[in-house]
Amino acid sequence: MTDALPPRRLLLVHAHPDDEVTGTGATMAHYVAAGAHVTLVTCTLGEEGEIHVPELSQLEAKQADQLGGYRLVELSRACAALGVTDHRFLGGPGRYRDSGMMGLPTNEHPRAFWQADLDEAAGHLLEIIKEIQPQVMITYDENGFYGHPDHIQAHRVAMRAAELAGADGPEKIYWTAMPLSVLKEGMEAFRELDDNPFADVEKVEDLPFGHTDDEIAARMDGTDHYDRKVAAMRAHATQIPDNSWLYGIAGDFGGEFMGVEYFLLAKGERGPGEGPQNWENDLFSGVKTP
Repeated sequence: MTDALPPRRLLLVHAHPDDEVTGTGATMAHYVAAGAHVTLVTCTLGEEGEIHVPELSQLEAKQADQLGGYRLVELSRACAALGVTDHRFLGGPGRYRDSGMMGLPTNEHPRAFWQADLDEAAGHLLEIIKEIQPQVMITYDENGFYGHPDHIQAHRVAMRAAELAGADGPEKIYWTAMPLSVLKEGMEAFRELDDNPFADVEKVEDLPFGHTDDEIAARMDGTDHYDRKVAAMRAHATQIPDNSWLYGIAGDFGGEFMGVEYFLLAKGERGPGEGPQNWENDLFSGVKTP
């Protein structure tokens, strides 16, 4: 099948619908526009998510338990906004269930992704890797960026699938990240916002995420596509309310914050970079493509 695909192929492994937008939406839109083949794999339907649309509140897990089916539609709309045409659910829609936040009883649900057999779940992803043969894969770090069990499990599954793929796996693997220097700038900039996401944080080191500048390997400038990212966010209306601080960023700072995304390099050789930190500006940097 790869003969029919573009020479550059990017695979992203995310835990729930809407995760693809916040940390990698601009990057996805950038590579779609550049002619690469972008494949998004989402591991759950996000059944345990909060609902920020009051008229849809009965969809929640404790009532009709139909939120996952609704979020499937939201994800389809978000992918359309980003230009992504190849989206899969790990093992098929509904194979794995949203586990909820760490420590909740929902972690113990028999279909919870947190309870998934690692090799079985990785096997589903391995099939996609063999089919698409991506040179680059993106997922989360060992802590799932901020500690959500499904994010941690997505990391484990992605890394195990790459291990099983061996030499036929992705040449480069990136983990989503955020530089501490950017977080510090954000904390200062957001102090004037009514919906300040850092209001209860005294110093940036207290956040459950963040990396030093020298740990960051790549800075993707997708500011030309940040409007697509915002449109994809709006597609996830049940999860991202109209008054979200994310839209405050979009309105007050535009592409400066919304359109730039950062990554750690977990596998592969770091390619040429630019700027004072010598960060890569292309995730395919150094990759040999046909």
